[in-house]
Amino acid sequence: MDLDKSFTSLSPPVFNGNNYHVWAARMEAHLEANDLWEAVEEEYVVPELQANPTLVRMKNHKEKKTRKSKARATLFVAMSSEIFIRIITIKSAFKVWNFLKEEYEGNEKIKGMQVLNLIRELEMVKMKDSDTIKKYSNILITIVNRVRLLGTKFSDSRLVQNVLVTVPERFEATISSLENTKDMLKVSLIEILSAFEAQE
Repeated sequence: MDLDKSFTSLSPPVFNGNNYHVWAARMEAHLEANDLWEAVEEEYVVPELQANPTLVRMKNHKEKKTRKSKARATLFVAMSSEIFIRIITIKSAFKVWNFLKEEYEGNEKIKGMQVLNLIRELEMVKMKDSDTIKKYSNILITIVNRVRLLGTKFSDSRLVQNVLVTVPERFEATISSLENTKDMLKVSLIEILSAFEAQE
């Protein structure tokens, strides 16, 4: 199967007004994979062809115009009907992207509040005795990645500290073993989770 055809045949993620940051990250990856991100990222003008253009110039001109059209069409396809109605008259992919960003990303104050709420949620998550390490780590990593999508740095070492203080007592022996053999400031999340999974 031709790799180019397989990428273009993938459907873009559909945005329904919720979880903008997750959709935007997935959509950016989709557009990059289809060589359309440039048309969304910057508002470039395709100059008119001069008299007697070369074949190379004609080809480049057509490619740039096509890329802009495809990027806009891809964004249109990636919208629920309700949101599509709101962007239908916007004539460029760049302007569509920026409209959605303004409308759904929120300003710095709103993003700051979202980050605070997510960090509060992270601090309140405790591993239950019935949880597996895999299930528990997935919950934590999901919250942390949502914080990161909002543009806030959240180090892996901070996540490791959170894991160490929120796991049940049954992991105390594993934690002590790690403390005796590793520098806990440099231990990775994968090492911690692997050690806990080995104990399970």
